[in-house]
Amino acid sequence: MLFTQNSRTIHTPDATNGGPSDNKALQNRFQFMPGLSRRIFKAAFALACAAIGVSGAAAAQTAQNISIYTSTAQKDCRIVEAGTADDGGGTRVCRGPAGLVVVVSEGDLRETVSVGRSGNAAANEPAAQERFGPFNSAMPAIEWRLPGKDKPPFAMIQRWRIADIEDEGKDGRPIAKQLLVVTRLSPGPVCRVAYVDVKANPDANDLAREAADTIARDFRCGTDKVKVIGNSGRAVELARP
Repeated sequence: MLFTQNSRTIHTPDATNGGPSDNKALQNRFQFMPGLSRRIFKAAFALACAAIGVSGAAAAQTAQNISIYTSTAQKDCRIVEAGTADDGGGTRVCRGPAGLVVVVSEGDLRETVSVGRSGNAAANEPAAQERFGPFNSAMPAIEWRLPGKDKPPFAMIQRWRIADIEDEGKDGRPIAKQLLVVTRLSPGPVCRVAYVDVKANPDANDLAREAADTIARDFRCGTDKVKVIGNSGRAVELARP
């Protein structure tokens, strides 16, 4: 079953820290500047209004984005490679939206997650080689960001648990730190674009959606560095090389 959730609206202030009603104040400010010609003012004012219009259009477009959810739990996927008794690894292929498949591979108590039109395509994406150093696992729920209903997703968000060997519980096991990972999708390569530390950011889910909406499509895999969104924390420290 797929569920949808609208993106939050991003309010973009204009050049005077107010709304359209402040345009008159902007005009008055220029009128009392000595030596400023009317022609220069008109040009500057037109550029300011154009910038406001572009920002408003971008915010409106982002507000139309929606989320749907799928699962990578073993019961919802097809096992294509069984793991060993030692590390419990293996590979499974899971259904995604718009004909996409998700490939989850595990080895040595570490997972990778990639997306493509087929299992082979997903295995050849940069995301299939992106690993965290510490022991880790991805939570089964994937949030997909779409520009509208029945349109292909441009990004996905998944929660990861990364083991912190410097912070052990009463049972002596490392306590996992949670991290939201934003991944860009095709067209173009599939790779991680942003991290959001869950504990350090009370609004982590909203920050991850905003990163997906504003960063993912223009991110250049192999060139741009994965961005840390919001406050950094222990999960981000563990995720970085």
